[in-house]
Amino acid sequence: MFGLSPQIENLVIILGTMQIAKKIPFDDPNVLNMCRALYIVSNLIIAGLYLYVQMKINKNKDMTTLKYVEPAPMGSAEEPKLVTTTIHAYDSAQVKTSFRSQMMGVAMMAGMHLYMKYTNPLIIQSIIPLKTALESNLVKIHVLGHPASGDLKRPFKAAAGLMGGLQQGTPQSDKKAVEAAERAGRGGAKEE
Repeated sequence: MFGLSPQIENLVIILGTMQIAKKIPFDDPNVLNMCRALYIVSNLIIAGLYLYVQMKINKNKDMTTLKYVEPAPMGSAEEPKLVTTTIHAYDSAQVKTSFRSQMMGVAMMAGMHLYMKYTNPLIIQSIIPLKTALESNLVKIHVLGHPASGDLKRPFKAAAGLMGGLQQGTPQSDKKAVEAAERAGRGGAKEE
């Protein structure tokens, strides 16, 4: 959307849909049921998309070795750890994480809507998660056919959010970082 970052796009969408949601007569049961149906259809599309991506990952079964250094959690005294996996296992784990995140969003929305009786978020949560799913790296690679290079190179960089400075660092896959982690993991000389 006009070359803006995804976070700014999401903010514009949220503000726009909030203004539209104010004009929707949620008191009418038919309108409310249509909004619920829109939310359910949106989540079914997302689930279907993730299942299709998983099917493509299993079909390709890329067993190329992937080594990267996972940074230590923010604020911990742990050392960064070396991760050795395959592209197939990495992509499968990423799809499972995305699907789990989507299910958590559905559970939170169900609680907000059914328990607290909020209706406006139905509209927003029908759009933003679908947009996020369509913009995910795995969908770009396995559905849209983009090459896994540049920003789509594995391991994927953590999405820079509004709280980007508080998140843990991005995984390092350069040869120097991997070799240093391998030496540290085998009991070699630890660099100070």
